[in-house]
Amino acid sequence: MSDTSGRKTEHIRLCLEEQVSGAGITTGFEKYRFRHNALPELDFDEISLQTEFLGAGLRTPLLISSMTGGSELAWRINERLAEAAERRGWTMGVGSVRAAVEKEELAQTFQVRRHAPSIPIIANLGAVQLNYGYGVDECKRAVTIAGADMLVLHLNGLQEVFQPEGDTRFSGLLSSIGKLCRQLDVPVGVKEVGWGIDGQTARRLRESGVAFIDVAGAGGTSWSQVEKLRSADPVRRAAADAFAGWGIPTAECIREVRAAVRGVAVIGSGGLNTGVDAAKALALGADLAGFGRALLGPAVQSEEQLDALLARVELELRTAMFGIGAGNVSALRDTPRLVRIES
Repeated sequence: MSDTSGRKTEHIRLCLEEQVSGAGITTGFEKYRFRHNALPELDFDEISLQTEFLGAGLRTPLLISSMTGGSELAWRINERLAEAAERRGWTMGVGSVRAAVEKEELAQTFQVRRHAPSIPIIANLGAVQLNYGYGVDECKRAVTIAGADMLVLHLNGLQEVFQPEGDTRFSGLLSSIGKLCRQLDVPVGVKEVGWGIDGQTARRLRESGVAFIDVAGAGGTSWSQVEKLRSADPVRRAAADAFAGWGIPTAECIREVRAAVRGVAVIGSGGLNTGVDAAKALALGADLAGFGRALLGPAVQSEEQLDALLARVELELRTAMFGIGAGNVSALRDTPRLVRIES
């Protein structure tokens, strides 16, 4: 097993077996509540989840967030996720394709297109790699490997600090991202990995030319906690605990980013667990609602468990829409029935 494959497998194990959620911080969705509509004037069976994202028609506004790849276990998970996403019409992201760009033998662990011929697929690379020799050719290679329709660059500065193999040269990245947006022939987006993107940063990214922003806010997985568990350095492990509550709650990120930028698609992810969470994300301004670690366990267990979870999320989302009288995703986004609870 290569060092990269070993790290990817270890990440999966830690996310499944250890406490890696942020501590003392939540997604912020609990601060919002839908006002029930007792007379929705809708037939439940006619509620539509169809929507668009960057001009592509989708069966649902739901995303399997970028999670994994680069090992045999990761491939089995990606294969199962891709097949489920295709069946149910979810968009799918894959984990960082850097492993396959650098090691050809790992490419198959990201090749999900043959299992998902019709849905949008998002390839993924670390933005910081643009400061370590990556350019348009490597990014094109990542897109080709995944058979992707678009590329997302992830920002994971705190993870890189605590990762034993971390790359921490983040200076000058914005101009490099802008250059890539102008050169690559597919849409380029930017995502966080669990600490969130604020409105000011979103404006800078939009001005650089990104087509979409995945806020990936706090309240779910904390990658400083994941890397703490991988580290043998007692100083690094102790320091990581100081950041267990770091980040911007997902709900706050979505509101800020949507208010700050127009003409850019927004993905709301970070700690989502239910279709009601997804409904809140969409009502706050997201174009897609992304699910990550909540899907990992079922994806490892069986096709049936994964499909049941996706079906449950869809049912919860449609029921929330029924409960506020929103017959389609556009009506959900425009609803006045999501209110902030007074603290």
